[in-house]
Amino acid sequence: MKVTDHDSKLTFDSPVGAITLLAKGDKIVFLTMGTDITDDYGKSPVLPEAKKQISSYLEGKKKVLDFATELHGTEFQKAVWKEISKIGFGEVTTYAEIAKNIGNPIAVRAVGGAVGSNPVPLIVGCHRVLGASGKITGYSGGDGLPTKRWLLALEGIETKD
Repeated sequence: MKVTDHDSKLTFDSPVGAITLLAKGDKIVFLTMGTDITDDYGKSPVLPEAKKQISSYLEGKKKVLDFATELHGTEFQKAVWKEISKIGFGEVTTYAEIAKNIGNPIAVRAVGGAVGSNPVPLIVGCHRVLGASGKITGYSGGDGLPTKRWLLALEGIETKD
């Protein structure tokens, strides 16, 4: 799916920078952090609810984001994102663990690629995926590693650098 495949947009300020939500119909299809605040458009009913839930999560008041999403990617990417979605608030896993759980234990690097192409970070909590030794590795959301550290700290997760 192309980022342009949406009909509504909402951008709002947050502790991790501006968050932009894109929706098609009544489902969120894309989320990005650290963007510029630009004009909103469209009238998707999921946008105000998603903003409310994400804001509550970032204030430490909500642990589960449960509005409608629609993720577009390869079958492999979708399997990785589904596995990440099972990681609860305050929990972490590793790229190797995800590879093992989706039945492809040698695909650790490919899992990393799928994690990095997650279209809806925060909703599919890719910040909860760490390197094999428990170290923080890359993060494509917001300001990168500082954003990942902030999100993990919000959830009470201690990390190694």
